[in-house]
Amino acid sequence: MKNSSRQCVVVGTGRAGNAFRRALASAGWLVSSIPARPVAAGTADMADVAERIASADLVIIAAADAAIASVAAALPTSSAVYAHVSGASDLDVLAPHRRVGSLHPLMSLPDAETGARRLLDHCTFAIDGDPLLRDVVESLGGHAVEVPASKRATYHAAATIAANHLTALCAQVERLAQDVGVPAEAYWSMMSNTLENVATSGAADALTGPASRADWATIRAHLAALPSDEDRQFYRACCAAAGRLAGHQVPADIDGS
Repeated sequence: MKNSSRQCVVVGTGRAGNAFRRALASAGWLVSSIPARPVAAGTADMADVAERIASADLVIIAAADAAIASVAAALPTSSAVYAHVSGASDLDVLAPHRRVGSLHPLMSLPDAETGARRLLDHCTFAIDGDPLLRDVVESLGGHAVEVPASKRATYHAAATIAANHLTALCAQVERLAQDVGVPAEAYWSMMSNTLENVATSGAADALTGPASRADWATIRAHLAALPSDEDRQFYRACCAAAGRLAGHQVPADIDGS
C-alpha cells in the first residue's frame, strides 16, 4: 500500500533506523532521518529538527532502549505520533508527547539493506498505542499484533529466545561440527526441517531424539563426549527441557539439580 501523502522523521541512524527509513521510503512515505545521539546530548540543530517534525505524521525513535526516554524528552512536541521500535519498552518512555506508540518488528535487522527488505516481506509487528501504527504496518505490507505494556517483556523474551538463543545454539553446532569434520551446512538443513516441523505440528509433536524417548544413556554418552564444561552445561539444560516437553521425569544428573 503506497502512502505518498504521509511524512516520517526517523530519529536514529543505526541498523534499525536506516532499515525503517529505507522500508518506509519504498512504501511511499516521505522520510528524513536524524542521528539520535546529538538530539539526546543537546548538540543537534534543534531548529532543523523542529522544522522537520512540524510537518511529520510520524516520528520514529530508533535508539537504544536506555536512550529512548532522553531522546523523546529532547524532541519538540507536535501533532505527530511518536513511536519507538523497542520490543521491551512501554509507552511511558515517550513522555511528554501526547500521541505515542510502539512499533516492533518481529524480525532481525542485521543491516539496513537486509532489514529494509525483511520489513517489507510480510513482517509481523507488535504494536501498541496510537491507531496510526496499524496504517504504518499496512503500508509496509505487514501484519499487526497488539501487545499491551503488561505483556511486552514476555513478548520480547520470546523474541530473544527465537533469535538470539537460536544463534547461540548454532554457535555450539559450529564448534562441534568443526571438531568432527562435518560441514556445518549439513546441520543447517536439519535445523530448517525441524523448524518446518514445528510450524506444521507444534513443538511438542515435532520433538525427536533421545530426550523425546527418555534415552538417558545416550544423553549421558553425549555429555561424556562433549569437549568443554560450557558445551556440557548448555547441552544438559536443553536435554532437560526437551525431556520435560516430552512429559518425562528427567534424572537429576541430566536436569542439573
